[in-house]
Amino acid sequence: MPYQNENYNLTESHEEITHEHTLFAEPIFGIGNFQITNSLLNSWLVVIIIVIISLSLKSRVKTIPKGIQNVFEMIIEKFLEIFDSITGSRKRSLKFFPLVFSFFIFILLSNWMGLLPGIGSIGQVVSEHGSKIFVPYFRGGTADLNTTLALAVIGVVASHIFGVVALGLWNYFNKFINIKAFLEIPKKIMKDPAIIIVNPIKAFVGLIEIVGEMAKVASLSFRLFGNVFAGEVLLASMSAILAFGLPIPFMFLEIIVGLIQALIFAMLILAYLTMNTSLEEH
Repeated sequence: MPYQNENYNLTESHEEITHEHTLFAEPIFGIGNFQITNSLLNSWLVVIIIVIISLSLKSRVKTIPKGIQNVFEMIIEKFLEIFDSITGSRKRSLKFFPLVFSFFIFILLSNWMGLLPGIGSIGQVVSEHGSKIFVPYFRGGTADLNTTLALAVIGVVASHIFGVVALGLWNYFNKFINIKAFLEIPKKIMKDPAIIIVNPIKAFVGLIEIVGEMAKVASLSFRLFGNVFAGEVLLASMSAILAFGLPIPFMFLEIIVGLIQALIFAMLILAYLTMNTSLEEH
């Protein structure tokens, strides 16, 4: 059931207005049959902020870094060191860095945007089933399962594309549907009779890998969505108990959680990229 966290009273009409935290993002307006939701608006706002910051930094890049450029170069270098510990080489880290770091920045800003004043508190009142419901114009993008699911699908699909490019279509295809294992049986059965048992097991393991890829999408999307949505509900609950002072420690906690969740998501995508572009070791 939706969680009700606040009641608003209209002075003019004295009608009760409820604000419900729903699992789904609320539509704000539509373009034809396409519904624009508050989480989608927030995601667009995050993208605009990233583009503006990127263009601003690009115009200020100098051969000899100073000021804010030094800070960003230090951050990038630290991330590359972390990437190296996963990929095993700086060359691969540089190859994956643009994609993985983009995930990190977008998710981090989406998580933190939900904590800003006005996000979740500025909106419109709509009538639904005879009651007045407050719908905010903006809602944290990652508090919507559609957003986290899309991010997870993009990350996992990208890891497969990198895998096909690195290993070749035939070799990569056989990681999941191991036709090669069955083709080897007639060639090697005389030298190694055990192959008639081992290779079908290899083929079966490949099918399990397909299920594992689906589990990756579910795990990535639900972990991020669950943590961010739970944070929204927690802050709303604390605000309902006491609006002044009480939510502040929990907001600091959500800042840390937002950072950790963005880092976990990015590192998992990096791990998938590394595994899918590595040759199978026997």
